[in-house]
This record gives sequence, structure tokens and C-alpha cells, in this order.
Amino acid sequence: MSETETGIDTEVVVAGAGPTGLMLAYELALAGVETLVLEKLERRIEQVKGGGIQPRTAELLESRGLLEPLLRRAVGHEPVGGHFAALPVPLDCAPWRTRHPFPIAIPQWEIEAVFEERAIAAGARVVRGTAVSGVASDDDGVVVMTAGGPQVRGRYLAACDGGRSTVRKLLGLPFPGRPGTHQAVLADIRLSTVSSLVPSRVGHMSDLTRHAGGYWAVLVPLGGDQYRFTFGRTGQADETDRTDDNRDTPVTPQEITAALQAVYGPEATLGAVDNASRFTDATRQLEHYRTGRVLFAGDAAHIHPPLGGQGVNLGIQDAFNLGWKLAAVVQDRAPSGLLDSYHAERHPAGAQVLHHTSAQRVLAAPNPSEDVAALRDIFTDLLRLPDTNRHLAGLMSGLSLGYELPGEHPLTGRRIPDADLVTERGSTRLSTLFGAGHAVLLDLAGTVPAGLRLPPRVDLVRAACTDDLGAAALLIRPDGYVCWAGDGSAVRGDTLRAAITGDVAAVH
Repeated sequence: MSETETGIDTEVVVAGAGPTGLMLAYELALAGVETLVLEKLERRIEQVKGGGIQPRTAELLESRGLLEPLLRRAVGHEPVGGHFAALPVPLDCAPWRTRHPFPIAIPQWEIEAVFEERAIAAGARVVRGTAVSGVASDDDGVVVMTAGGPQVRGRYLAACDGGRSTVRKLLGLPFPGRPGTHQAVLADIRLSTVSSLVPSRVGHMSDLTRHAGGYWAVLVPLGGDQYRFTFGRTGQADETDRTDDNRDTPVTPQEITAALQAVYGPEATLGAVDNASRFTDATRQLEHYRTGRVLFAGDAAHIHPPLGGQGVNLGIQDAFNLGWKLAAVVQDRAPSGLLDSYHAERHPAGAQVLHHTSAQRVLAAPNPSEDVAALRDIFTDLLRLPDTNRHLAGLMSGLSLGYELPGEHPLTGRRIPDADLVTERGSTRLSTLFGAGHAVLLDLAGTVPAGLRLPPRVDLVRAACTDDLGAAALLIRPDGYVCWAGDGSAVRGDTLRAAITGDVAAVH
């Protein structure tokens, strides 16, 4: 990264220092890519937003050594399964063979703090108080203009600047989907007194949700006098509540008090409001996650109702998918076409989340019709069936996600559970092999010939495993998905290189 008379030259510019942008910056810096993050805010705001890490995201974070520092900042509570539409049946992730079967509650600003610290330590640079004001690209790179700041030139720009993305608007890209039908409030509050209706512990979402006095509400205890309070009206929304026009209108203490006491009684009294914001149930998704040398991730690419704790996880997993690919292209280890696989893989993953949050939106309606109430009853019974519960647990946790990759082996495109291994260096776990952000060729049966020339940033690990992982050798991408698997035949170097760079013809 260099500074010139006209501005800053770098390899990748990331717009936005939220969880997605910072995770991407860490992945790029880990690979040795010069990365500059531009953030319009002067400082991180401790504002209520996404605050839950799902099991698959926890697995990915553990593979980079990021989970432990996050757990130290997490909200302590007893393990409880996730939910689908707040129906009263916990989702059971045990059938998916994960070491992290429960969602982890942690404020978004704590996630950002850990990611930023690690990204900077890895070599990324984060510049705050610098808003993007213009974007221009050519065959060689992207020029990013900033408001009152330096001009930045990079080979690629990653737009991770949120649901109201400035980059997306500057490029004039449509954001098709459905506008919000109602508005709600999310607030971190302190209570000076509590009623018997105020929960004393964090339980399943169905136990925390209440309806009374024309409101629906979820009150989550965070320790001491602190609570996370989400609420909205149960009646028909007026036209103002259907739009984003007043989303920036400050939430008043009087507004919070009215909802709090309507649902939890007059004995529940508001002591202070730490922060509060409004949100809607709008659902939108970019048609293309890549526009030339500009790529979109996180809320800049997709927004959806905040049901089931999906948003932060979807963005972090976007970053895991994009990071190693963008690094490989920037460092000329893979053709630029590899970036097209980012859209091909993550757009369907995002569409799936938009699809099931739309279904949850119906089932979780705060003022359900008689028909919807009947549907909820039947769906609740279905959730008690092991096969249904397993399917939805995999969907909501991200553990069932797979990609359509070339190759005939059934493991291709799937995640591999974090197995116990024995290598020449001793006992270890599969997850520990990915700390450097490399791909791993795991040889479990001696099928990889000695002297095989591997592509850059691919580590060969010969190991024994007590669990049956379903193959004799596995090539696992840096984002934890199998891109090649073999049952016994000798491994060819050209096949491995093709698998990791997405060369479909060569794989076959």
C-alpha cells in the first residue's frame, strides 16, 4: 500500500467496517493482500443490530482462531436451541455433527471489535470518518473518491456498506424485492424496576415473545439491569410504518415506555436507553453480486426480515467465500473468472435465506388470522418430528448449506464435520488446520503420492481419523467446503489445481 500525491494505491478497497467488511479484510490480509477499509463513521457505535452467531458461522470462525475471543465477549446464558418463526420447539443441531450446536449471543459491536483487531494485526488498514462519494472503474482497477479525504485506487472494490449501500447507489444498481410492510424498534435499555412478567433468564425465543396492549415484544435479559427490547404494534400498520421514510426518526423514551408497560405492566419502569433504532421487514437482493471490479457482500447485497438470527451470519459467510477467491485472483494464482463463482454460490445462499424468512414472516405474524393460527399449530407439530426438525435446524444454522461444485463424489460442495485427527505431529482437530487461511489436502489413506506438486496455499496433511469422513482423500477449500474428494485412486496435481480454481473442464 502506498500513498502518492493523488491519493492511496492498494490492492483491494473495502467499503464498510461492519462484520462483513472487517471479516473480508481479515481474510484478505491473512493471504497477504494489501487491503484498505473505508468507514464513514468516526467510531464504532454500540447500537443494537445483529447479535447472534449461528453454528456454521461458529465453525468457520473457530477455523481461523476467532471464536475464542468472541466467546469471551458473548452474553452468558444456558445453551438453548435456535428457532423457526419463534415456534415453541427448539431446533436440534446434534444430527449435523457439530461441536457448536447452539446459537451464540454476542452484540454486533463486540464482533466488529474482534474482527477489526485481527484484521489490523494481519496487515489491513482501517480508515474511519471517510465516506465514499464516487466510484469509477476501468480494465485495470477501481478509483474510489471520498468526501473530503484521499482518492483511493485498488484492483477491486468490495462493497460491504450495508442495506442502504452508497456504492450500490453510486453505480445505479437496482435493489429489487419487496418493501417493508411494518416497522419495529430494537433498543438496548436499562430497567429501574421490573415486574413479574419481565424474564429473568435467556430462554427459547418462544418463551421470550409476548403480545399485549396492542404490541408484540421480546425482552432479553443481558445481565444486571440491562435488556434488549424489540417491539412493534400488532394492529394494522399505517402507511408511515410501511416505508423506510422515517427509519431515522429518533426513538423516544416515551415510545419505549408505552410499549414496555403495555406488555410487561406498570411495574416495569424504564431507567435509561443506551441506544435504539428502527427496522422494517423489507426483503431485497441484488441481481448480481459482481459488477466488473466491484463486488457486493452482506446487507449491501441482500436484506431480509430479522427472523431467526440470519443477517450477520449471511454476511460473514459471504466474506469467507469471497476472501480466498479475491486473494487468489489479486495474486494471480487464479483467473478472474473465479470471482464469478462467488455470485454463483452466494446468491442462491442469500435467496434461500430471503425465502425462509418470508415464510417465517407469515408464521410469526404478531396478529395472525384464524388460518395462520391453524397453520402455526400444524407447523409446530411438524417441528416435533425428527426429520422436519433436522431439516430446519440445518437450514437455520447453515450446517446444511452446500455448493454446486463440479465432481461426482457425494461430498463435493459439502462441509466436513470437525473431526479428531492424528498426524505425525500428534493429535489435533480438523478445524485447526485452517488457521492460515489455506486450503487443505487431507490424505487419510496414503493415496496422495509423495512429491506431488500442489498449488500455492494448499497444505498437504496426512492423518488418521477414527471417524469415517466418507472419502480417502479430501481437498477442502479455505472456507471449509470440499471441492474434491477421492475414494482410493491416485491424486493428480492438475485435478487439484482445477478443483480449487473452479476450472470445471479440468476437474472432469
